[in-house]
Amino acid sequence: MAGSGHAALALGMLAGATLDAALGDPPRWHPVAGFGALAGALERLTWRPARAAGAAHVGMLVLPTVLAAAGLDRVLRPHPLARAAYVAGLTWVVLGGEGLARHAGAVERAVREHDLPGARDGLGALCGREAGGLDAAALRRAVIESVAENTSDAAVGPLVWAVLAGPAGLVGYRAVNTLDAMIGHRSERYRRFGSAAARLDDVVNLLPARLTALLAVALAPTVGGSPARALATWRRDGRAHPSPNAGVCEASFAGALGLRLGGPTRYAYGMSDRPWLGGGADPRPGDVERAIALSRRIVRAATALAAATTWRWSR
Repeated sequence: MAGSGHAALALGMLAGATLDAALGDPPRWHPVAGFGALAGALERLTWRPARAAGAAHVGMLVLPTVLAAAGLDRVLRPHPLARAAYVAGLTWVVLGGEGLARHAGAVERAVREHDLPGARDGLGALCGREAGGLDAAALRRAVIESVAENTSDAAVGPLVWAVLAGPAGLVGYRAVNTLDAMIGHRSERYRRFGSAAARLDDVVNLLPARLTALLAVALAPTVGGSPARALATWRRDGRAHPSPNAGVCEASFAGALGLRLGGPTRYAYGMSDRPWLGGGADPRPGDVERAIALSRRIVRAATALAAATTWRWSR
């Protein structure tokens, strides 16, 4: 029975990833958006300028989510087809690889059409930086950095945790990552309250970020890049980034694409003095499309690896 359970998990991941690639995010009633609304409502009751309050807030949201997913999975384990359908549905709503690609493409189209105000507005769907005043090259840098980081956050991370912990890993990872996006900031409000979400997100992304970087290195030739340059840029520049995980993703993409990314970045809470990543030129027309292509190929490779690893365990 354990073997058929792992096979159902592998098939469910493949089916869910296929749905994400074909359809993108669910158009209405997205469960992740519902979780975010619940987290926002709970925050009105739990917020205090204290790390303990933030840790309690995270625990009250993540633990019930994980236990509910694990409980339903336990009920379905004797029924492989039902479990495969359950995992497929969860994988579809948790993965965001295709949505990421579409948002990035929309910003690039606005830049190409010289609609910089529209591109700046669209950047908000990808990242939380201040977009006012960004020129075409800076907008493209921001898009490619977001594609690099969110290839791990939106796709590789959920797949890794699905392999490690099944459906509970899928939804638990997405819950942590969503909370980090909501409160894991260095603003005055969240500097202490959001620290637990930020630190937990750092921990759960250690492996996914490095797998993303390894796949970017391996797949660099598919976008006209060099694996050696991608690896060298990752090793040289990744650790200088303030994030232990975003840095390795962004540096590996910079090297794979032969671009210069990073640099000082303005957020609502102030300026972040980030390092430059890579030694190439600023992004130009066509480079965002190359980053999207690399992201999609990394997601496909990660899906295949996750399914193959889980299937292997079933044997």
